[in-house]
Amino acid sequence: MIKRSFLVFFMAAFVPFVCKAQKFATKKGNIKFEASVPSFEEVAAENKTVSTIFNADNGEMAVLALMKGFRFKVALMEEHFNESYAETAKYPKAVFKGSLENFRQADVTEKPKQFKITGELTLHGKAKKITDTAMVSKSGNTIIITGDFRVKPADFDIEVPSVVSKKVADEVQVAYSFSLDK
Repeated sequence: MIKRSFLVFFMAAFVPFVCKAQKFATKKGNIKFEASVPSFEEVAAENKTVSTIFNADNGEMAVLALMKGFRFKVALMEEHFNESYAETAKYPKAVFKGSLENFRQADVTEKPKQFKITGELTLHGKAKKITDTAMVSKSGNTIIITGDFRVKPADFDIEVPSVVSKKVADEVQVAYSFSLDK
């Protein structure tokens, strides 16, 4: 009986707060990266199955990308990415946890507005602080967050063999786009 009373109390006390939070999410977020070098084959991939959760009450967000979800134009390049660079069997996901600073949902309209985004990107077993500018807009009940930033593979202990080092950029351009619904 005591356990049941505690459960009823817990539900009555905390569920209203959880339900009031303005949570937006998607499982169809998009991340593209490019590490191409002029005069060589394109080194670029896209992942269209990125999960994102955004709390519009406080601007906090979490992003999860399964590394095997990145698709390349050349199958062999995708195989090398998964086996030799990202080592997806050992490090299957990339995670970003952060927030949009000074975010207020009331300020978001159809016209994109800039917000500073800060957080931590964990990739290949290493974490790195990321600070960037995100563009946020609204379309109906959907919040759209887009932006891009640069990272260095070396910051995540991703080694590029000397045989191909001239064909892969030292900095990787990463672009993201999330259309989040309630």
